[in-house]
Amino acid sequence: MILVFKIFFIYDLPPRLCKFSFFLCVSADWYFWFPLYTLACVVNLINCKRRIKQMMVRTALGLGLFLLVKVVAEDVITEKVGVLSLDLTHRVVREKVGSGLVIASMVLQLQQASSTKPIDFGMVAIVIFGYGLPFWFFTVMKGEIKI
Repeated sequence: MILVFKIFFIYDLPPRLCKFSFFLCVSADWYFWFPLYTLACVVNLINCKRRIKQMMVRTALGLGLFLLVKVVAEDVITEKVGVLSLDLTHRVVREKVGSGLVIASMVLQLQQASSTKPIDFGMVAIVIFGYGLPFWFFTVMKGEIKI
């Protein structure tokens, strides 16, 4: 199944997206990560009925928490890197950061839905961290990805 998924993406997508699909398919549990990122993207980009959006937010939050616990448990068991490490060369750290960003985004969505005043700088901080950390690591620190 993974091979078919890889071939589909490698031959049907532009070259820029092929690298993403390759790293997504290398992960043994890509079928959890793909729906998580898709659902989080949909929640953050659309404006629909409150009830439907709340269900999507809670689903994404639950899936994000499940994957974060799975990745932290995997990290503790294998003892490759520390739980609080930000060394993006390791897959476990990249997955922890990704699920953490989704969880933070969904928590802000829930806070926004429950209060009348807007959240000031929450999403801005998430975006700065989400783009800033990889930029700093791969350009300033010259890190290399280990598969």
